[in-house]
Amino acid sequence: MTSVLQRRGGYVLTAIVALFLTVDAAVKVLVLAPAVQGTTQLGYPAQSVIWIGLIELSCLVLYLVPRTALVGALVLTGYLGGAVASQLRVGAPLLSHILFPIYVAALLWGGLYLRDTRVRAWV
Repeated sequence: MTSVLQRRGGYVLTAIVALFLTVDAAVKVLVLAPAVQGTTQLGYPAQSVIWIGLIELSCLVLYLVPRTALVGALVLTGYLGGAVASQLRVGAPLLSHILFPIYVAALLWGGLYLRDTRVRAWV
């Protein structure tokens, strides 16, 4: 029974992360004004928005496919680490901007841990 509840909890956390990252990537891939504005405020050129979104989407797909979920979690961790570094570089607020990607990564890894027995065995 516990493993069923663990797995369901893992899928719930994974769904939360997937929905957030899908919306974030879609805003970037569609090159919407908030994404362009946020990216340029971080010091990146406006042309990079679509590529950042495509990279995020690719990493997310890897994370959502059970066979490549561990690789996806690893590359998303790197992606989110870059977001932390970018926010830190511009002096953004700590709890709301700098640490937010770490909150997402914690949910990401928590979901994978709960839904994948191989990850639980590895840890």
